[in-house]
Amino acid sequence: MSIPLVNSIASWFLKKRFHQIELFLKYPNEVQNELLLSLIDFARNTEIGKQYDFASIKDYKTFAERVPIKNYDGWQDVIERSRSGENNIFWPSPIKWFAKSSGTTRAKSKFIPVSEESLEDCHYAASKDLLCMYLNNNENSQLFTGKSLRLGGSKELYRENGTVFGDLSAILIDNMPFWAEFSSTPSSKVSLMSDWEHKMQAIVNETINENVTSLAGVPSWMLVLLNNVLETTGKQNLHEVWPNMEVYFHGGVSFTPYKDQYKNILPQKSFKYYEIYNASEGFFAIQDQNNSSELLLMLDYGIFYEFIPMDIYATPQESAIPLSEVKLNQNYAVIITTNAGLWRYKIGDTIRFTSLNPYRIKVSGRTKHHINVFGEELIIENAENALKKVCKRTKAEIVDFTAAPIFMEGKEKGAHEWLIEFKTPPSDIHYFNELFDNALKSLNSDYEAKRYNNITLNKPKINIARTHLFHDWLKQNDKLGGQHKVPRLSNTRDYMDDLLKLNS
Repeated sequence: MSIPLVNSIASWFLKKRFHQIELFLKYPNEVQNELLLSLIDFARNTEIGKQYDFASIKDYKTFAERVPIKNYDGWQDVIERSRSGENNIFWPSPIKWFAKSSGTTRAKSKFIPVSEESLEDCHYAASKDLLCMYLNNNENSQLFTGKSLRLGGSKELYRENGTVFGDLSAILIDNMPFWAEFSSTPSSKVSLMSDWEHKMQAIVNETINENVTSLAGVPSWMLVLLNNVLETTGKQNLHEVWPNMEVYFHGGVSFTPYKDQYKNILPQKSFKYYEIYNASEGFFAIQDQNNSSELLLMLDYGIFYEFIPMDIYATPQESAIPLSEVKLNQNYAVIITTNAGLWRYKIGDTIRFTSLNPYRIKVSGRTKHHINVFGEELIIENAENALKKVCKRTKAEIVDFTAAPIFMEGKEKGAHEWLIEFKTPPSDIHYFNELFDNALKSLNSDYEAKRYNNITLNKPKINIARTHLFHDWLKQNDKLGGQHKVPRLSNTRDYMDDLLKLNS
């Protein structure tokens, strides 16, 4: 198929899809309400539907009063029944696939249901929309003259009781339409290799001679791959390897700690970055503008959204609000109801709205991955922005980091302990720490209050991690590759103590 023809087809699809996008941009709350009622109606004869009498629910208020909000632990038992082959429990169409991701308090791993509807109308629809938005903003794009280098999970798919489980990326690759194989690299065979370290070199070997025009994957693991490409080829930057490469589609973890390192290996000013916000539970938001860190919340993927203000999260006053009631620049925990049968499900992420017309967001962190032992409410966004600011001042580069509290003992005050692996360390770690402490104060008033005259918190303690510490820890815990990531912030010392032992 010729490139002009491919571009014409893409252009036709783009225009057709934009009419639908314009509908939810113009009538966002109406689209969301209609979607909720259609999900309720479709599932009225399921076990869950009968339990909460979906047939009599005619509005959001009744739905919110009747159906409880739950996290994975609250869903685990019915999901396990579904994995054993039972049907029509929480969704009427059979659930064949389960996306495996990191565990919870009750389970080592989570198994998130993926229905035919969520696969087609959410995950694959979002991939098409991402291309649509990019092409709409970049009319001279030559994206289809080459291939997309995709970096997916490291786990193979496993079959059990007639169902299939594995990394979401493996499920998506396994079910891709045949034509998608021709537009991406590496091959599905290499993409689904289970040994992450062997897989990385196999990807390098298979892709360095391809005409790669785009990249897609998690920033932390993609950076490892791209540095391997430079090491293997002996080139100074990636434009020398793939001269036609024009964009990197990224998601999964914050891009902030990695941005400067990407600019070093992709120095062309015209190179673009497009962020996505997706998870095993669904695809939620897409960057719809060039050179923007704001993400457009996608409202017609079969996902109904609710939000819990973080100042009442996990308190007796906790309650959710619909999209129509959110406010700008407040942190919210995200609650979803999906076309895979998750009803009022806490996904564990926090976001804040940067625009209400249209609804655009930024991902601010995790409900659990924060430090609030002393009332400081330090979130990932604070930490990453502070580190970015200090690295710029000190010309340092960071590979990875984690932080945990130092608990008060007797008269000894508390503190935050940081473990940072540097690619380029600062010349003076004490000066780095001073700047970092001040940056956190400037970004978080609660932290500043607790640090005032060392009332509650002492200065941060920074440990320098040895090279490859976080990689080795992930490998030791069988978490190399894919969506796996180092927990950034924690209210306990479990991760920190484990990592410090490995660092000694």
